[in-house]
Amino acid sequence: MLLSMDSGISALSHLQDSLNVTANNIANVETTGFKSGSASFADTFSQTLGGGNSAGLIQIGTGMGTVSIRNQFSQGSISSTGNPNDMAITSPNGFFLVKDPTTLNTFATRDGSFSVDPSGYLVTSSGMRVQGYSNAALSTPGDIKIDNTGATITDPVTSAVTADTSPVKSFTFGSDGTLKVTLADGNSFTRGQVLLQNFTSPQQLEKVGNNLYSNLTSAGPTASLPPGSNGLGKLETGALEMSNVDLAKELTSLITTQRAYEANSKVITTSDEILNTLVNLKR
Repeated sequence: MLLSMDSGISALSHLQDSLNVTANNIANVETTGFKSGSASFADTFSQTLGGGNSAGLIQIGTGMGTVSIRNQFSQGSISSTGNPNDMAITSPNGFFLVKDPTTLNTFATRDGSFSVDPSGYLVTSSGMRVQGYSNAALSTPGDIKIDNTGATITDPVTSAVTADTSPVKSFTFGSDGTLKVTLADGNSFTRGQVLLQNFTSPQQLEKVGNNLYSNLTSAGPTASLPPGSNGLGKLETGALEMSNVDLAKELTSLITTQRAYEANSKVITTSDEILNTLVNLKR
């Protein structure tokens, strides 16, 4: 078979990868915290026909292949929602950690659309519990919970300290992730703190759906730290990070891929016509 046909066929196969990546980016242009993908290509094995002298080798390539599909972890725009449970990380550095309460598996996410479940836990839309310091002393890692645990009352006469069992009236999260809870009796205290996780090799993170990433160990997790520390972004409450997909760029890529696909299709049809000519030389 003509090498040109091999090259054309390989191009069609891998240009389909590029088209699939672009289509997925466009489909997620409104997905909270979504990070766009980008396909990279390289030439494949070249057949050496001769040479090796001062004129150099005589080589003919056999097409192209997909090298990688990388996630682009650039910052998405931040949009106000007015929902006090929503949180956006204000820089590309840092991920929320969330845990499945059933399997106890931990995932990373940039999607800060949280809510409070009936048990008082801060959770994702799929029920994953947000991780951080789970106690008032900000020393114990665990599930973020909004209740009166850790609240105390000091008797003004005896100075005796007792637990405050008044129910929760309201709560707020600071830009450093600190959870402040106000009880019905007006007592306000620190209940916990949302922490962020960074990775030395975020390209190793694996998308598993629901805006979650797994394979955290391979991505090289650093210590979980408060937002705004050690280069991590701060939290903006009442807001969400939008998708970082550049629609204009994706549509341009779509056109480029389409034209490349058409050109390589033409290579295949031209090669077929040449083969047909060869077959019909003798009649």
